[in-house]
Amino acid sequence: MSPTPSLRHFRARTPRALERDAITVRLDDGRDVDVLRVRDPRARRIKLSVSERGVRLTLPPSVSLHAGDRFIETHRDWLGRQILRHVIDDAPCLEAGATAELPLRGRALPVRWETGRYTRVRQDGEALVFQAPASARGAALQRALRDFYEGEARADLGRWLPRYVVGLPRAPRRIQFKVLSSLWGSLSPDGAVSLDLALVLGRPSAFEYVLVHELCHLIHHNHSRRYWREVEARFPAWREERAYLHAEGRRLKATLRALLGKD
Repeated sequence: MSPTPSLRHFRARTPRALERDAITVRLDDGRDVDVLRVRDPRARRIKLSVSERGVRLTLPPSVSLHAGDRFIETHRDWLGRQILRHVIDDAPCLEAGATAELPLRGRALPVRWETGRYTRVRQDGEALVFQAPASARGAALQRALRDFYEGEARADLGRWLPRYVVGLPRAPRRIQFKVLSSLWGSLSPDGAVSLDLALVLGRPSAFEYVLVHELCHLIHHNHSRRYWREVEARFPAWREERAYLHAEGRRLKATLRALLGKD
């Protein structure tokens, strides 16, 4: 009879954590670019990516740092071109008393700053009123602006949702707003919808399209022809709104990150 294996043979290995550090790469035009270098135990290949969050180099556990450096060197021209595509020259910043306008629903609304006991944002006609104590800085302003944007986004949902839940097999379990890097929305297996908060910065029709897009996944969990027929029936202008998001999406996402200070 073979010996009984010890318990340690049945213990699952503890997954290795991500290892992160940063390096600086000089491009051919003389610019220095910070690259977040991540060793990911789940990665199967080297990956270099550029987004509104910056440049990221992902390395599998078996790949050396030297190999990663060579990969960047090989793709230096591509990296320079991608960075230019993601540069937002007029990305706004949020500074008490100084920020003159803020985006909302495809428009830039003037901001009026007022001193008050609490930090909050409200709309007053065609302007936004940003109220804050004289000592309010950074994180407090960003939290107030995020709360305002989410409140406005939920107000839009309140107008649209009753019309679109008709004919669905079930209503979404919940709808939440996040600051997303690439997607505009997603549907979880339990029926929860996540939407990018940056949608409230763009034109409302694009936001409405993304909502319809995710709701239709409650009918078909794919992008089959049957799925797109459901989208078409509910929102015939979806192609125009998808084109708008392709053209303006990078700017919208970068603007939200600049305002809310998201890394």
